[in-house]
Amino acid sequence: MKTADALAIAQRKKLDLVEVSPNAQPPVCRIMDYGKFTYDESRKNKANKQKRSQNQVKEVKYHVNVEEHDYQTKLNRIREFISKGYKVKVSLMFRGRENAHRELGFEVVNRVIGDCTEEAQLDQAPRLIGRNIVAMVGPRSAK
Repeated sequence: MKTADALAIAQRKKLDLVEVSPNAQPPVCRIMDYGKFTYDESRKNKANKQKRSQNQVKEVKYHVNVEEHDYQTKLNRIREFISKGYKVKVSLMFRGRENAHRELGFEVVNRVIGDCTEEAQLDQAPRLIGRNIVAMVGPRSAK
């Protein structure tokens, strides 16, 4: 179809003539509402962006001398985050003289990891970074 004929049809229908494939022989065009098309594309891109951003990391902080109730409360938060599909960064910070007993900090972090083994898998083993011990746990893969 000639370009002038296609343009006339598009104007009659109050739509736009949009070139879809300019490199084809002959070029391919489509009659559509271009404003609606761009709006729909932006909505699709926004929806895809929201789906991608689900890969967030939550953090739960402990101290060496954490009491049992606080420990269980934070453990429940970790389980809740993992059930929603988040990765969880378990961090333990040493304060003052606690720094002299780092083995106690590793015991707390390893206990947290052990208590979460049913729901979570270990992504990063506990390691000492400055005054903090950091470990990562994530949801179990559905294999």
